[in-house]
Amino acid sequence: MNARAADTTADANVAAIAAAIAEPARARMLLALLDGRARTGTELAALADIGAPTASVHLARLRAQGLVDAVAQGKHRYYRLHGADVALALEALAVVAGAPRQAFVPSTPPRLRFARSCYDHLAGSLAIDLHDRLLRLGWLSARDDAYDVTRRGAAEFERLGIDAAALRGQRRRFAFACLDWSERRAHLGGALGAALLRVALARQWLSADLDSRALSLTREGRREMTARFGIES
Repeated sequence: MNARAADTTADANVAAIAAAIAEPARARMLLALLDGRARTGTELAALADIGAPTASVHLARLRAQGLVDAVAQGKHRYYRLHGADVALALEALAVVAGAPRQAFVPSTPPRLRFARSCYDHLAGSLAIDLHDRLLRLGWLSARDDAYDVTRRGAAEFERLGIDAAALRGQRRRFAFACLDWSERRAHLGGALGAALLRVALARQWLSADLDSRALSLTREGRREMTARFGIES
């Protein structure tokens, strides 16, 4: 492809993406996703003040242009922005346009929102903070929604009594981004996430409710979260 043809292709791609963003309902849905949280098609339809069938058509267009991704979680399908580049582009447009942000307001009871079990791993805002810190500290490396343990991470997990190599041999996913239903951001799922929760319970960093999935952070747990991970809770 010569330079002129490449320029023409690039121009056409930019025009197609701009056209996808330009429709007001689609723009409202995209701006609602700028906070980094995922939302269902029903929620995005309400935010855009359109019907669910129309929202589905719009979301299909946004997916086709590489602006949003769909994530299946249980019986729901959530939508989120397709990466940091899309968010940066939308942020720049929003600044130029002076568009207001629509804050996400969770309806989950506070105790469940802070920490709870998600099948056999940790969920809630504490789990999201831990997930983010493990990535920032370089214990985990990410590729799309799947994670691997770095050399440093393997040594650190070993100090916690977690054998990452042995976990890889289990007949389940090793480590992945599990979408948190209360916060609509990722926490750590898979065999590694389950092992972390077992350690937290065994070391009494967390205590389990007798009649719910809620988990409470103990005094020891607060010290460990701060000392090991730099998490202030």
